[in-house]
Amino acid sequence: MKKSILFAVMVSALLFTHCTNPSSNTKSTSMLDSAALQKAYDTVLSGKKVGIYFLRNTNQVEVAITNFGGRIVALVVPDKQNKPTDIVLGYNQLSDYLTKPEAYFGALIGRYGNRIAKGQFRLNDSLYQLATNNGPNALHGGPMGFHNQVWNVERVHSNELVLSYLSKDGEEGYPGNLQVQVTYTLTDSNELKINYQATTDKATVVNLTNHAYFNLNGQGNPSITDHELTILATQYSSVDSTLIPIGAPVPVKGTPFDFTTAKLIGKDIAADDAQIKNGLGYDHNFVLDKKTLNDYVKAAIVYAPSTGIQMEVFTTEPAIQFYSGNFLDGSLIGKNNQKYPYRSAFCLETQHYPDSPNQSVFPSTQLLPGQTLQSTTVYTFGVKK
Repeated sequence: MKKSILFAVMVSALLFTHCTNPSSNTKSTSMLDSAALQKAYDTVLSGKKVGIYFLRNTNQVEVAITNFGGRIVALVVPDKQNKPTDIVLGYNQLSDYLTKPEAYFGALIGRYGNRIAKGQFRLNDSLYQLATNNGPNALHGGPMGFHNQVWNVERVHSNELVLSYLSKDGEEGYPGNLQVQVTYTLTDSNELKINYQATTDKATVVNLTNHAYFNLNGQGNPSITDHELTILATQYSSVDSTLIPIGAPVPVKGTPFDFTTAKLIGKDIAADDAQIKNGLGYDHNFVLDKKTLNDYVKAAIVYAPSTGIQMEVFTTEPAIQFYSGNFLDGSLIGKNNQKYPYRSAFCLETQHYPDSPNQSVFPSTQLLPGQTLQSTTVYTFGVKK
């Protein structure tokens, strides 16, 4: 394993918002009720202060992030009519994240994003047992993974938020004291960058990502099946009925998983296909077409014809998980009292492969003392004319 693994997430957004500096001459057209959100998120959990922070640039891009789980609570972009559109699912108040069943809206995920089979892995001849919180498997770092932790706010500016978290040795069954730093930066080039760094004092496994749920028609819109999707991957991971990869990746050609050219998400989502049935739709790892493991490449493009909003995804990660919102069922009431029905959001989570600690043919997710984990992913938003 190389001494430096690059892992972070950049979200570049061709959006529009106002500057947070009160003396700015930029006219405020904020879609977000900052005062109400601050009141709804201002509390103390486990002795640590929770708040919500707003990143805004001179082009009217607007992002709201809470340090509870490092969550993207809102991401406002303009549609083809220049109407501000919040394109991520979430909740108006912190208490909803604590009590409602969908735990991952917009959250930072760790120590290990995605699934580990039977909640077990071996490392240096030691067997580690994790919580099995997704059927027989461990999912997204366990019940008290990074999404349910209060992160320290190291620095906050009008366009940057730096969060840190120390995951102690043994937390959720993982070895080593893992020190993580995440930096969200919104630039005047309309890039929301999420940069991850991590170090450990003991050999461990790490797979970090962000779990934003997107709907480019606007959060609360009833479907994402009308979105056009391209994934620049000629292979994907076939999975068993518990969504654990079955051996080496397989070709997408000739399957419902071929998104190498743009097609509607809904086109093959109900195909008579064993893998579609296992995922109840799409919930699969796509292996990106890269020359070397850490190359920075375009991973995906999503376009919503009704709003004109287009999202492009770039990453240094070797893979991306496409999830088509198969477990949303309309029972959750999100921001602005919007219901979140079946397949009303999609996720594109840049990552290493699921169950890598148990499958030696996959790229390693081990992190050793003296190494620094880093990475880059970019979600770029614009309006397609």
